[in-house]
Amino acid sequence: MSTRRPQPDFLVVGAPKAGTTALHAALARHPQVHLTSPDAPYLKEPKYFLCDDAPPPAYRGPGDAHSRQEWVWRRADYEAMFASAPPGTLRGESTPFYLWSPTARRRIADELPHARLVVVVRDPVDRAYSNWMHLWSDGLEPDADFVSAFGREDERVAAGWAPFWRYRDLGLYGQQLRDLYDRVDPDRVLVLRYGELVDEPVRTLDRVARFLCIDEGVLDEVPRDNARPFVAPGPRSAVLGRAVRVGAGLGAHLPPEVWRRASRPLLAGLHGDGSTPRPRLRPDQRERLVEAFDADITLLEQLTGTDFGHWRSSADRGSFAQRQAARTA
Repeated sequence: MSTRRPQPDFLVVGAPKAGTTALHAALARHPQVHLTSPDAPYLKEPKYFLCDDAPPPAYRGPGDAHSRQEWVWRRADYEAMFASAPPGTLRGESTPFYLWSPTARRRIADELPHARLVVVVRDPVDRAYSNWMHLWSDGLEPDADFVSAFGREDERVAAGWAPFWRYRDLGLYGQQLRDLYDRVDPDRVLVLRYGELVDEPVRTLDRVARFLCIDEGVLDEVPRDNARPFVAPGPRSAVLGRAVRVGAGLGAHLPPEVWRRASRPLLAGLHGDGSTPRPRLRPDQRERLVEAFDADITLLEQLTGTDFGHWRSSADRGSFAQRQAARTA
């Protein structure tokens, strides 16, 4: 009697803040799919293929030492995440940094020669803004100005900050996809646009199901993504944000679940009642930042045969929730 090796049949490989959490949560509802837990970030995003079977690097950005504890880098621990999959189910996990990481692209090509890969891309400026918003609203980003923080990427990388702080590099999908296509058959890769998840959820989920060879017509909703409430800059955010960063540093010496519980009152105070509307990027801000992605957008268009010209627009398209609200209005 043959048994399947406990490893994934498919991966959602990117990109961060492009709806991967929402897609993961939707797929987790499919009876033919077994996914790593959507309720615990370090189980939903194990980051195994980033590590080369060794502990993750000792990143030095705010909160990085705490987050490092949640990386699943031992093969036995990773395979255990799929061991309980019911017979015949499709096993998968979602780590959106895989698309960005040369190590992950190489390891996935070598170790999962038949796995299917799902890529979700989002307007790179909007993606970077959402990335900054996530870290700022969690008290980890010390720079209250997105454009300023965007411009500090190189110094932060040189200082050893983790991949999630790469507001620019995480959005260079053309470069990343070109290398991925050099390593795996492009027929094993499905590239989706973030807007498709928001604007055409049922049609897009059926497209994913068809690509994964599971039943279509089962999933009818993409849950809201993991957006944070906006935290307005001011004395409260300065004090509580600093407390979160100090606490996250101390939390590096505690089990992850202990710091998560301890940080809840700080984050609750930081987020307040969650009613402050998230500000839109101004056209002049977008125009300055889109230049960093222009050549890569052209490369992505050449690789996919898809027009992404709207990404060069000066118009901010808003968050997942804002776009959903506009679609249903």
